[in-house]
Amino acid sequence: MKIYLASGNAHKAAELRTLAAESGTAVSIHSAREVGGMPAVEEDTGTFVGNARKKAVALLPLLPPGAWALADDSGVCVDALDGGPGVESAYFAGPQGDARANLLKLRDTMHGVPAERRGAKFFCVLLLRGPGGEEFVFEGACHGRLLDEPKGGAGFGYDPLFVPEGYTESYAELGDAVKNRISHRARAWAALAAWLGSRPSGNGRPVES
Repeated sequence: MKIYLASGNAHKAAELRTLAAESGTAVSIHSAREVGGMPAVEEDTGTFVGNARKKAVALLPLLPPGAWALADDSGVCVDALDGGPGVESAYFAGPQGDARANLLKLRDTMHGVPAERRGAKFFCVLLLRGPGGEEFVFEGACHGRLLDEPKGGAGFGYDPLFVPEGYTESYAELGDAVKNRISHRARAWAALAAWLGSRPSGNGRPVES
């Protein structure tokens, strides 16, 4: 299966290629750049699934015959913020989508919040849409807590501020080898890979096109 990632985020593309290779699935992950780039999409549905669907639908007409579009929508959901920034994670600090500004805004927003109220999770939706409008959704979550200050130089986005359960280092300190085993995106990909290995019944949750 040939899959094109409905994103202009190079970090996500690299991460998903690694996950696909390590899972042994018979798929090839391609960048939207190979078909002229990801079309602009306003992520305004208010849900991870809705935003992912908009991205997949926007990319699909540009793809070669028989190819599938894979859209990712993910974010960090903080207990003390009633699940925010959540679906707005990419634009938490404004419509420019500045990852560094988002990170610093979350740090500042959580300033003074005690350790017992710093619980959070990363959540990921992977939506796979086929050339005939077939659609499957796969979800993954990684629970943990937020640090007072960012730590680590690896990863991207909110990674330096998030420590997953069972660890003392942030996503950005653990490195790709560990992150690709435990991350929200890794867990969503594991569900997708299981579906690919057991088609046609699969483990994805079919949804209305």
